[in-house]
Amino acid sequence: MEGIRHYFEYIAIAIEAFGVLIIAIGAVVALLRFMVPIWNSEVRSYRQLRQDLGKAILLGLEMLVAADIIATVVTEPTMEKVLTLGLIVLIRTFLSFSLQVELEGKFPWQNYKSPDRSDHLEKGP
Repeated sequence: MEGIRHYFEYIAIAIEAFGVLIIAIGAVVALLRFMVPIWNSEVRSYRQLRQDLGKAILLGLEMLVAADIIATVVTEPTMEKVLTLGLIVLIRTFLSFSLQVELEGKFPWQNYKSPDRSDHLEKGP
């Protein structure tokens, strides 16, 4: 069992590195998607930049949480490690939730209705 534990530790480290790469590459891609149209004298939305960057951060945070869970489960589960994992997951979940609300403009449990006002118009005879 001890030999297998090392492999799982390496897997957790690889997933953690992958999460960091997702954030870094996502930031570079988001900036390039924002800057290239500007260099060509086209208009690019700052809002789209924020959404692209936010999506990369959300995906990266999810990978980092998965790596933390694997690393904690594989190691000896002491109360200190479990509390540390709980705190890390809590902080990262709060960040993910905040980013999702910021990107979508609504809470996940809310249904978003398009501001199309045609459904509010009364139909005449």
